[in-house]
Amino acid sequence: MASGDDDDPIIQEIDVYLARSLVEKLYLFQYPVRPASMSYDNVTHLVARIKPKQQKVELEVAMDTMSPNYCRSKGEQIALNVDGTSSEDPSVYSTKMMDKQAFSSIQATTNTSRYAAAVFHKGELHLTPLQGILQMRPSFTYLDKADTKHREREAANEAGDSSQDEAEDDVKQVTVRFSRPESEQARQRRIQSYEFLQKKQAEEPWVHLHYHGVKDGRSEHERQYLYCQAMDTAENTELVKTPREYLSMLMPPLAEEKVTKPVGPSNVLSMAQLRTLPLGEQVKTLMKNVKVMPFANLMGLLASGTDSTAVLRCIQQVALLVQGNWVVKSDVLYPKNTCSSHSGVPAEVLCRGRDFVVTWSYFTKTHAILYIYIYIYIYICITHMYMCQDVKDFLEQMSVPRLNRGWEFLLPTDHDFVRKHPDVAQRQHMLWLGIQSKLEKVFNFSKDDFVPKKDAQMEPVHISGDQRVKSARENARENQSVMQRELDARRLKASRNMGSSGESAAPVQVKQEPVSDSEEPMDTSGPLTNGSINGYPNSTSPASDPHNGHAQAFTPELQDFVRSTFRKHYVLCLSEVKRLFNLHLASLPTGHSVYGHVTDRMLQDTILQSQCKQILVPFPPQSSAAADEQKVFGLWESGETFDKHRQVLFEIFMKNYRVRRNVIQTRLTQELGDAVTKTDVDRLLKECCMSLGGMWYLKGTVPS
Repeated sequence: MASGDDDDPIIQEIDVYLARSLVEKLYLFQYPVRPASMSYDNVTHLVARIKPKQQKVELEVAMDTMSPNYCRSKGEQIALNVDGTSSEDPSVYSTKMMDKQAFSSIQATTNTSRYAAAVFHKGELHLTPLQGILQMRPSFTYLDKADTKHREREAANEAGDSSQDEAEDDVKQVTVRFSRPESEQARQRRIQSYEFLQKKQAEEPWVHLHYHGVKDGRSEHERQYLYCQAMDTAENTELVKTPREYLSMLMPPLAEEKVTKPVGPSNVLSMAQLRTLPLGEQVKTLMKNVKVMPFANLMGLLASGTDSTAVLRCIQQVALLVQGNWVVKSDVLYPKNTCSSHSGVPAEVLCRGRDFVVTWSYFTKTHAILYIYIYIYIYICITHMYMCQDVKDFLEQMSVPRLNRGWEFLLPTDHDFVRKHPDVAQRQHMLWLGIQSKLEKVFNFSKDDFVPKKDAQMEPVHISGDQRVKSARENARENQSVMQRELDARRLKASRNMGSSGESAAPVQVKQEPVSDSEEPMDTSGPLTNGSINGYPNSTSPASDPHNGHAQAFTPELQDFVRSTFRKHYVLCLSEVKRLFNLHLASLPTGHSVYGHVTDRMLQDTILQSQCKQILVPFPPQSSAAADEQKVFGLWESGETFDKHRQVLFEIFMKNYRVRRNVIQTRLTQELGDAVTKTDVDRLLKECCMSLGGMWYLKGTVPS
């Protein structure tokens, strides 16, 4: 039946039969303290008895007192100690010598459903399930009896000495006590006690048996029952099973092992137990315990072969991306309807405070976090002065204290993850913008609060301890007064509804300017120019002078910024370009003013001169998008063959602000032929579009 190149050919087929005549009577005896070469088959068995319910067996076998290995004096001494000299009590050893040995059984296993005795006869295998497996070990109850005899003799001697001085008819006072009703708890303790179990076992009577040797005729007769009596397959249906059912019968699940597993603390989960959970629960549990983790470390803790795409989907539900690392969400650490263990503050307040700390870490794009700055904001805006320990917990979860630096983010920026997953980074960035907007409304903040302040470079100086304490007190007092004045000014500004003008107090900001040539440009010597912020006097540079013409309105540095930005994002609205430019300015070192004074008109002209075109997206009349959000620009030519795909896509969105995927794929096939693949369409949508409700929008045009 097997092929010539089979590594495991079938040699022989054997019929298997199940014998059931001795199912409830067959026991396997083991003698673990006796060598297999020295069996008890030829030894005279004197007594045999059994307790069937407990599966407890006792045997008494004769000892060869005439053997040269037998110590006669020791045998006589043991018999004397056990039976004593009195002839009234029944003796254990009738020959006044230890001439027999007792064996008592213990169960080797409580579950014998996987064990059977097998007999192979004439090409047939007959199996009989075992009722029990018993290990027969020597019993030393005779030593207990000798010890009892010795104690009785000593007690009798002491009682005889004391009774000579006491009268036998002394009157003794008797106290009668009535037992209380037994409670259920006391009853359970009594039932589980060792004394009660011993008593229950002693209540089962012994069943005396007759022993027959291996070569006895009765043994040979009983041995025939090990063969299956009904050889007809129709009657022997136990073995007519599928392979899976047969294996399940041979190796059933070990239910008792689940009960005997040690129970660990409720807040401790082993890696083996963790990997039995669904993937989402694994990621959530790890992030709740670690708080901050790079994605590569998370993949290392999960089982090998786990799909990274599935892990990315799961982690975005329980964590946020900060500097390329994942930080657990506040609502995961502080679930709804819970409160702080330190201050009793509700979870909603804790989440707001922690969100501010995490948001600060994200938008500053630096490692330094000033503790006093964060604490004052949380203290003033949340008005919970007793949250000091909670704020410390926020910081310790994601940062470490540094001398003269405050607190620094716990991990270095993971640039590799951001480079490999730009779509995830972009999605997380949009989420952070929403969180920032929510904090602005709740705390009456502005975007300036998340822009890093100018860091003064710390220089090592050697001063005395008293001078350090005095200086620290003065700095703290001055910082607190400055912060209070800034907060009062912001509140006064918000109360006067000054935020609608579109101007911001951020030190680096693209100035608003009319786009039409007929309108006069805004004053370039105002206090918000980039030159004045970076340490230079306010002045109008020749490159930014509107009277010099638009040909010189933008610098090569600005062109480089625009080109690199659009080669990375492909599609941007004007407001998003301005935001990215402000972040770029904020990251420049102090005193860097190569850009000069940049206006909206200059920024748009630079975009159009950098192989980009404005996409005239037909927004609906009821759209709430601002004017800068409706000015959408796309990279038209980058020097690669994929430019044709983007150009076709942009032409589609010039007719409708949202389309379906099949429309895009059909149009690409019509314009570029059948060479357009699904991979090309996926890449195009990933680079330039976002999906919402089954429709596709250009990036930056998705309705809020």
